[in-house]
Amino acid sequence: MDTFLNSIAGLGDFVLYFAVALLLLLVFKVIYSKVTPHDEWMLIKEQQSTAAAIAFGGALIGFAIALSGAAANAVALTDFIIWAIVALVAQCLAFLLLRFTFMPKIAERIEQNEVSAGIMLAAVSIAVGLLNAACMTY
Repeated sequence: MDTFLNSIAGLGDFVLYFAVALLLLLVFKVIYSKVTPHDEWMLIKEQQSTAAAIAFGGALIGFAIALSGAAANAVALTDFIIWAIVALVAQCLAFLLLRFTFMPKIAERIEQNEVSAGIMLAAVSIAVGLLNAACMTY
């Protein structure tokens, strides 16, 4: 019985961190959608855009990877939220960097359902998420 109680001792913290993480994922979705000039949800839901789905899926995965790094290294819930905000900013900056330097027509290409553009944006987003998570292991 002690083993069971010891095993679930952190259940409350798990539920709290998981709920906050899901909320942060939703906040990321809203903010990231405002940063991009194209409407991902309209492209995905109404036009069944593969490029938009790949790009936005990559951004969500990249943010979730960074979020997992923040959760694993946080010393308190406030610490977790602060590093989640850092991760959110990093993901938005990754899109802006790609858009204004290497692929200035990325938004237009995604709107035109160019899968290669969606894959490139997804790859950059996931790479930034991995780097972000690794850098949070201070």
